[in-house]
Amino acid sequence: MSGHNKVQSRHTERQRDREKQGAMDGESSLVQEVLDVGLPSSLTSPKESAIDYIYTACYCEENVYMLCKRLCQLGLAMPDASDLFVVFISNSNCKVPLWRQKSKSSLEEGFCIWDYHVICIQKNLKGKGSAQVWDLDSTLPFPTSLDQYVSEALRPWAIWDAKFFRLYRVVAVPMYLQYFASDRRHMKGEDGDWSAPPPLYDCIVGEDGAIHNLEEYIRMKDEQVLGDSKEALMQVTNRKFGVLLSEDGLQHLFA
Repeated sequence: MSGHNKVQSRHTERQRDREKQGAMDGESSLVQEVLDVGLPSSLTSPKESAIDYIYTACYCEENVYMLCKRLCQLGLAMPDASDLFVVFISNSNCKVPLWRQKSKSSLEEGFCIWDYHVICIQKNLKGKGSAQVWDLDSTLPFPTSLDQYVSEALRPWAIWDAKFFRLYRVVAVPMYLQYFASDRRHMKGEDGDWSAPPPLYDCIVGEDGAIHNLEEYIRMKDEQVLGDSKEALMQVTNRKFGVLLSEDGLQHLFA
């Protein structure tokens, strides 16, 4: 992934202390370029505790996989996971800004630029109330409403440079649990050493026998974005790698 001193790459987390120092040195110029500083944020107590769920730092795609299974087991989601969606956040540059992140390398208001991030969005199938966001790496309530997540973690109005515009790959959780696979190769350096300790459980293998397809979820191109939210809603439930949406498209899909 990018070696930018403000980009938190999933496979370079072991360098976070060194990167943080470099980030602080160039903080003022980049922050002015990417965000409108001084935006207010509210601090509220979480409704659930993220520590009650399986979590391994730097493996957000697997954390969300385990989270979705657990939400169904606990009765906090539909038994068939039909109300849950995994959302990969990235872009063609692999540089996406987020706020209210727990990362040790985050700056003011939990500001980070990730190569990619993964969250779960729970849609209210009864049509009452806002969709909920489950983000194990956020300091926001767990879960939090999509409206609050957009306002405090995404802040689309604060991004002016096109290279930081985010895209969203939305995958229906039943499809994700069936097909997602990772042998964690992206977390190993050329010397074969882990850049961050892997989860204690076995690697996730897809039901189709796939052992690694993470890049298929992360790879995003502007020309692949679906502009019609109704079409996206019809396709998301039966596409193996989901649908790719813009900032507005994501909010329209879960409106």
